[in-house]
Amino acid sequence: MNSLNRLQPFALLVLRCVLGAIMIAHGYKKVFGGFHGHQQFVGALGMPAWMAYLSTATEFFGGIAIVLGLFTRFVALAFLNEMAVAIVKVHWKNGFTGQGGYEFPLALIALAFCLMCYGGGPYGFNFGRGRSGSGKPAKS
Repeated sequence: MNSLNRLQPFALLVLRCVLGAIMIAHGYKKVFGGFHGHQQFVGALGMPAWMAYLSTATEFFGGIAIVLGLFTRFVALAFLNEMAVAIVKVHWKNGFTGQGGYEFPLALIALAFCLMCYGGGPYGFNFGRGRSGSGKPAKS
């Protein structure tokens, strides 16, 4: 079991990279060509159209930040919030496993929740974590 415990920092890196890559891919489409359609979609959901800027930045730039290990807990909380809104506003009506259902965004919430609770681990830039690069609490 101790050998598995030694893999925990690597597991956090894997979680960060997977969640970040997924969010970058979703934000990339909006940043490079599909923003106007996304803005209209957000407005059609009954939310202010300016929130499209917030969701796009969260997905694309937050995805980059979380892969790098920058402000991991803060970005994970932002992802969690965004996916919760996506479930309520878009996916809930399709059921858990139906076409466009909420199983995938729920899995992203679980990844974000783990990173929010545990931080990004020692492999990253570690800003905003309140820890040193060794994974041990920073000394004051």
